[in-house]
Amino acid sequence: MANISAAMVKELRERTGLGMMECKKALAANDGDIEKAIEDLRKNSGLKAAKKADRAAAEGKLRIEVQNGVAFVVEVNSETDFAAGDSNFGAFADSVLAKLVATKETDVAKLMEGELEEARMALVQKIGENITVRRPAVIEAPVVGAYLHSNGKVGCIVALTAGDEELAKDIAMHVTASSPRVVRPEDMPADVVEKEKDIIKAQPDMEGKPAEIVEKMMGGRINKFLKENSLVEQPFVKNPDVTVGKLAKDAGAEIINFLRLEVGEGIEIEKVDFAAEVAAQLKG
Repeated sequence: MANISAAMVKELRERTGLGMMECKKALAANDGDIEKAIEDLRKNSGLKAAKKADRAAAEGKLRIEVQNGVAFVVEVNSETDFAAGDSNFGAFADSVLAKLVATKETDVAKLMEGELEEARMALVQKIGENITVRRPAVIEAPVVGAYLHSNGKVGCIVALTAGDEELAKDIAMHVTASSPRVVRPEDMPADVVEKEKDIIKAQPDMEGKPAEIVEKMMGGRINKFLKENSLVEQPFVKNPDVTVGKLAKDAGAEIINFLRLEVGEGIEIEKVDFAAEVAAQLKG
């Protein structure tokens, strides 16, 4: 059996980013051959990644960038917020965004092909959590702007017909804070409006009223609902005396669309009974 020196372990750690004991075991299993140890570790990272692939990863960070009138956004997820704060996680998220910017590829499987997927599997092995990439998007328009909140978890891209990037960024900040559903009232899907009508009809103050009164009250409440959830009708967060629609209009612009993303939205998380899980592990 080869003598595994501290220098060999140090070199393997520097080349793989893995822990000391894992590197020492890999070297011992390969008689001190660093290249073979790296090969084994890479194979093992794929196995570990596969085992963790079905675990929900609903924490993470967004990465957003605007370049030459094109906006890019991608979400990179981890299982815990702690892992999302790791510098290695951050570097990986940066590399995913860099490839998105370089290729404009919004199909996740194609975006991750090659070195990026290998880097993902290595990161899974290193931090011990499932890491996923989702919702890459590229938005092009005459004017685009983006805002990413300081926590890196919620952000928005806004596309305008005119104006400048700073205006689009201000509106993106507003969208991040106010969460409108649509740009204009008429953009609200019919099924959403019908569902809201059902909710209004079921409210206690509607009970026993004549149909014409119910319709009149419903009309007013639906208009309020549409106003509150349409971007152009909302008071601008920086100046509530002006609606977002007027803000854009005064700059000679119209809002084309927006994309608001929040880390983890839409991901189902299984509630885990940790006490039961630990008890099960103790039982073997």
